[in-house]
Amino acid sequence: MHRYLPRILALISLSLLAACAQTPVPFVPPDQRIRPSSESPWPEGRVLTLAYHGVEDYEADQTFMSVRTANLIDQFALLREQGYQAVSVDQILAARQPQGKPLPPKAVLLSFDDGYSSFYERVLPILKAYQWPAILAPVGAWMDTPSDQKVDFGGQPVNRRHFTTREQIRAIVDSGLVEIGAHTDNLHFGAPANPQGSMLPAAANRLYLDAQGRYETLAEFRRRLTNDVARITDKITQVTGKPPRVWVWPYGAANGTALEIVEQQGYQLALTLADGLSDYRSLRNGARILLTNDPGIEEFSANIAAVQKTPMIRVAHVDLDYIYDDDPARMEANLGIVVQRIADLGINRVFLQAFADPDGDGTVRSLYFPNRHLPMRADLFNRTAWQLKTRAGVEVYAWMPVLAFDLDDSLPRVERWNPATGQHDIDPDQYRRLSPFDPHVRQQIGEIYEDLAGHAYFYGLLYHDDALLSDYEDVGEAAMQAYRAAGLPDDIDALRGDPQTLHKWTRFKSRYLIDFTHELTARVHAVRGPVVKTARNIFAQPILNPQSETWFAQNLDDFLSAYDWTAPMAMPLMEGVATGQASEWLAALVGEVAKRPGALQRTVFELQTHDWRGGGDTPIDATVIAGWMRDLQRQGVRNFGYYPDDAFTEHPSLDAIRPVMSTAWFPKP
Repeated sequence: MHRYLPRILALISLSLLAACAQTPVPFVPPDQRIRPSSESPWPEGRVLTLAYHGVEDYEADQTFMSVRTANLIDQFALLREQGYQAVSVDQILAARQPQGKPLPPKAVLLSFDDGYSSFYERVLPILKAYQWPAILAPVGAWMDTPSDQKVDFGGQPVNRRHFTTREQIRAIVDSGLVEIGAHTDNLHFGAPANPQGSMLPAAANRLYLDAQGRYETLAEFRRRLTNDVARITDKITQVTGKPPRVWVWPYGAANGTALEIVEQQGYQLALTLADGLSDYRSLRNGARILLTNDPGIEEFSANIAAVQKTPMIRVAHVDLDYIYDDDPARMEANLGIVVQRIADLGINRVFLQAFADPDGDGTVRSLYFPNRHLPMRADLFNRTAWQLKTRAGVEVYAWMPVLAFDLDDSLPRVERWNPATGQHDIDPDQYRRLSPFDPHVRQQIGEIYEDLAGHAYFYGLLYHDDALLSDYEDVGEAAMQAYRAAGLPDDIDALRGDPQTLHKWTRFKSRYLIDFTHELTARVHAVRGPVVKTARNIFAQPILNPQSETWFAQNLDDFLSAYDWTAPMAMPLMEGVATGQASEWLAALVGEVAKRPGALQRTVFELQTHDWRGGGDTPIDATVIAGWMRDLQRQGVRNFGYYPDDAFTEHPSLDAIRPVMSTAWFPKP
């Protein structure tokens, strides 16, 4: 799925095209339709967690993300009337135990961040009236600011009266209803996290030290976090008489390295601002709904009802190669053009290229982030990802190769058996891939992923379509050793000698590639945090013709169970389908996915915006692309996108695709 797709056409031309018979939209009886999430049973052990901040009687000052007291009272009343039951930290921790008492259905955890004095003045009396437990998470430095000084509120001086004192916190604890959590000691601010000066949450990112022209080292980051966690832990212990058990991330931004430190210092829950219900069976899964802009009761009710809803995904692929320029000023201007276009599209996801491929040959020789193994073309990925999040309001997936890195020549590449010559060689019509069976390869690629996680913000990972092995690959020495260890023959003739052995070999390779991506995911989670989602591209043929797993080592059912999102390459022209038959082909592709219960809710279909047939690179008319999008929607597809988006030629045109693709209720004309 890239500019160099003509090379892949040679492989696809060998595969069997699925039948493209017209598939009408099926009628589904009402009793067989998917139930709305709001009508689904409450999932066992899950908790609705609400993230409040300030509470004011009159003016809901959004400097402090305040809600008005009257609205808070209405919200609590609604929760009670709809059967929600407030639970305490003690209940959650007890439910984790093997014989612990389960949490009640519709459990709700109330949390209040930053430690505002309004909690003592307004919230505590309401909690006492309801006898509902809650969490209050103050910032140590704000709590300890002297009464005659201003609080440094993320660089803004704020009157000390807005924040709780130690005496107020003691009175809050004496109520027996409130758990005091930690919101860092003094890391609730944004700090420069790249050479361009992007301000990212200081508790979750390694900082860029501009005066020294370098990034904070991992050791420096660990030391900074360790000291901060120790200080806030000590302060809360002094005030309450017991160490805190709940860590609340500033801005909801988690970090895997910091989580390790937090866990080492005794914390048992960590709260983010990730979407959905919380799964508190471990430290790491504290999703919350952020209550901001003082929601009225209708908006609040809608937010609560939608908490189990699977998000609708609309995505554009963005190539950093389009943004890159030798002139930093020109590159920054290019970035602005791209961010504005994505904002105008009204979508909610971007698959952002983290690697450089200016030659378009699929071999990754440089990257767009600091790393240990390849040159950095420009420190551009983190800057672009953060600009897209903060200015365009989209979540960014780091689009990364799995095997096609141009690392040291001594590392083994994927070798195929050439049936014409009987020799081993590297397939000239395929990606030049490193062999995943070699431990040194896996180690170095893993370190590249760790470096990405250590130097950039991103919401998810998209594993590129280079993770494939044909029915003649891999036959290198490391691969043969792996087959032998798995009880397979270590001879190509024997591996292909009968259908049963060939199938076992295929399944072994399919699972091996998935296990390798899981290994990479674990490395990213360890650094960036467990909230990072995963997606993986899959070619169309393994969906349309399951027997073609042999040619790709890709399997739809495997992907659906292995990743948060599966991204089928819904590219009819790339598959050799005539333009007039593209709609039928898309219907067949969707139909195969839809045979799996719930699969359409976990797939993102990716269309093509260029025609690469015959080695060309011709833009496809935007009205045709919009028509394909409508075809997908008629088949029940909610999640789709396209590759590539070109902001500089304005293709595909916004006028054509925005009405079909935008997630807004009223997209711009």
